[in-house]
Amino acid sequence: MLRYFTSGESHGEALVAFLSGLPAGLEVDQAIRTLLLLMPRMVGRVKRLRIPDELQSFALAPRHLSLLSYLLFDGPMSVNELASRLAVAPATVSLMVGDLSRQGILQRREDDADRRRTIVSITDEHRPAIDGWLAPGAAAWRKALEPLTPEQRRLFVDTLTAYDREVAGEREVR
Repeated sequence: MLRYFTSGESHGEALVAFLSGLPAGLEVDQAIRTLLLLMPRMVGRVKRLRIPDELQSFALAPRHLSLLSYLLFDGPMSVNELASRLAVAPATVSLMVGDLSRQGILQRREDDADRRRTIVSITDEHRPAIDGWLAPGAAAWRKALEPLTPEQRRLFVDTLTAYDREVAGEREVR
């Protein structure tokens, strides 16, 4: 029997009690059925994340979420560092940073150690709204991933990456 926990329920004792009645593993088809139910729910929740009122007028797109998340959680960094982490060309990041800088969300400054580098950061004015918007998702991932071993976390991330690659490839073929 498949049972979903509500957002208010703990994934601690209740989850352990529930899982103790299940076999140690899942057959592939069982896992697929479970994920076919779970993934739309997760996507729906993410899509319902409300952009804070202070940021509504900035027309933020999904591509901005990752950029802002890296800057929020890892601090200021260069355009090239952001491009590497986002797996896109530096020119793409430069365009996004330029757009967000003109809107006052990001600030750019020269690197004191290397004046050829531009360091990008979130402005102090918008940091609280961005933190309130993105930090709960990071906290949920931390709570879900901390109990796992490093190897289990690697397997989880690799599995999601493989799924994303397969879905993207499937859509490109159509």
